[in-house]
Amino acid sequence: MAEAPAPSRRVSGPQRTAVTRSLRLLGLPAYAVADSVRGLVRRAAGQDPEAVRRDLRAAGAERTRRILGELKGGPLKAGQLLSTVEMLFPQDPEQTWRDTLTSLQSDVPALAFDEVEPVLVDGLGPDWRARFASFEPEAAAAASLGQVHRATWPDGRAVAVKIQYPGVAEALAADIRTLAVVSSTVSRLAPAIALPPLVSELRVRLLEELDYVHEGAVQRRFTLAYTEDPQVLVPDVLLARPRVLVTAWMDGVPLAEVARTGDAPTRDALGLRYQRFMLGGPARCGLLHTDPHPGNFRLLEDGRLGVLDFGSTLALPQGLPTTFGRLIRALQSGGPAQVDAALRSAGLVRPGQRLEVDKLMDYLSPFSEPARHETFHYTRAWLAEEFGRVNDPRNPDFATALQLTIPPEQLFTHRVWLGVVGVLCQLEATVPVQAELDALLPGFATTSR
Repeated sequence: MAEAPAPSRRVSGPQRTAVTRSLRLLGLPAYAVADSVRGLVRRAAGQDPEAVRRDLRAAGAERTRRILGELKGGPLKAGQLLSTVEMLFPQDPEQTWRDTLTSLQSDVPALAFDEVEPVLVDGLGPDWRARFASFEPEAAAAASLGQVHRATWPDGRAVAVKIQYPGVAEALAADIRTLAVVSSTVSRLAPAIALPPLVSELRVRLLEELDYVHEGAVQRRFTLAYTEDPQVLVPDVLLARPRVLVTAWMDGVPLAEVARTGDAPTRDALGLRYQRFMLGGPARCGLLHTDPHPGNFRLLEDGRLGVLDFGSTLALPQGLPTTFGRLIRALQSGGPAQVDAALRSAGLVRPGQRLEVDKLMDYLSPFSEPARHETFHYTRAWLAEEFGRVNDPRNPDFATALQLTIPPEQLFTHRVWLGVVGVLCQLEATVPVQAELDALLPGFATTSR
C-alpha cells in the first residue's frame, strides 16, 4: 500500500524564532485550562457530563495535533517519539489521544510545493526537473523536518524525493535552545541525571538529521548490510544533497495500521522482525537506528519489514555496549547483590553511593521483565501499569532511580529501547525474547541460565 497523500491545505513553513515557537507551545496548557473552565460552565448549564468531556477531549487532541504539525521541527519530533508510548496517555472509548498521536507519524500537513521548490533548485539546480521522468508536486507524506514527493527516475523506477522544509534548521536551533534552558532547570532538581549532556547528544543527533548527505551515507550502509536479507528491506539511495534525498520508492502498510487492523500472526511476525532489526543493526553495520516510531516502518507485501528514514542514528562501531546487556541479565536472573555489582561495574553508581537495589530492580522492570521469559506478550495495559507505578515521582522507587549516574549516550540508547518496547506494545505482539537477547544483546548471555 502506498503512502496516503499528505493534507493538501496550504501551510506556512516552520516559524523560526524561539519566542514565537515557545509561545505556541505554552499556549497548549493555557488552552487546556480554558477548556476546563468551559467544561464547568457547560456542566453547570445541565449538559451531559460525558458528552462535554468527549467534546473537550476531541478539541484538545485536535488542537495539539494541529500545533505540533504546524510547528514541525523539535515539537513534532517529540510528538512522534511520544507516539511510541501513546498507551501511557489517558485512554478513552473513542481512542482520541491514541489516534491523535498516531496521526503525527504520517498525517502531518505538508507545505505547498511553491514553498519547497526553492530547496530543489538550490540542491539540484534550476533544471532539477530534467533529473526526473516525472514528478508529483502534491506531497505524498510530510514529517518533522521535511516532506516526500513521489517521482519517476529516468530508468523508470519509482522514487521518493525527500525535501527539507525551508527554515527548519533555524526552527530546530530555537527548539534546542529552549530545551537546554528547561534541562538545566530539571538537572538542578535531579542532579544525578545527565540532562544537559543528553541535550548536547540530542543536538548532535538532530543536526545530523538536517544533513541529508550524511543520512544518505548511513542509509547506504544499512542497505549494504541488509542486501538480500529475507526479513528486512532498506531502499536504495540514488542521490543525496544537503537538503534533498532521493531513494527508491517503497510501498507497504504502515506499522501503526498493522497494529490497528492486523491479525495476531501478522502482528507477531512483524514485531519479531522489528525487534531483530533494532537490536541487530549495531552488529551488522555499526549503527543503531535511533528513531523507532512506527511511522518509519512498513509491512511489505512479501512479509518483510521495510525501514524508512535513517536521519537519526548512533554510531556504535563495536556494536551495542555490553553494560546494558549485563544489567538486564542481572536484573532478570540475579539478586540485589548481582545487580549492585553490575551497576558499579558499568560506572552507573558514584563511589560510596548506597542504593536500595530491590527498589531499583522494581523501577527498571519495564526493561527487565520481558527478559525473564522465553516469549513475552507485549500489551498496552502492561506498559501503562508498569509506568503508572514506576514513573510517579511520589513513588519512592523514583527517588532511588535518581541516584544513578547515567551517561548521556546510555540514556539515548535506553530511550531507543523504551521506544522499541512501546512499539511492540502497540502491536500487542507475542515474540521470543530470551533467545533473541542471547543472540543480539552483548553481555546478556555471559552468564549461563
